[in-house]
Amino acid sequence: MIPVPSNTRVWLCASVTDMRRGFNTLVAQVEDSLKGDPFSGHLFVFRGRRGDLLKIIWWDSQGACLFSKRLENGKVFLSAFQLSMLLEGIDWRMVKETWRPLQAG
Repeated sequence: MIPVPSNTRVWLCASVTDMRRGFNTLVAQVEDSLKGDPFSGHLFVFRGRRGDLLKIIWWDSQGACLFSKRLENGKVFLSAFQLSMLLEGIDWRMVKETWRPLQAG
């Protein structure tokens, strides 16, 4: 799971990325194309041509991580919270409230 803090930015590379690229070339793309710092702790998301494959570069202060995810139903638009739920395997479209207090105080 990616523990996404509330102040984390999610950067989506708008152009199509060759999904054969590995960590080193994606980090170079963050620095060159996005003018970003791949070691900032922010998430850098790349998508394949069909939009069903994502790769994410993330620095967790101990090392660099490369995550990949295949979306079975095509393209979606996500907030950082929804992205963290998706990567955890939770259906972010059907979140249910599990507990609610009956009264205050």
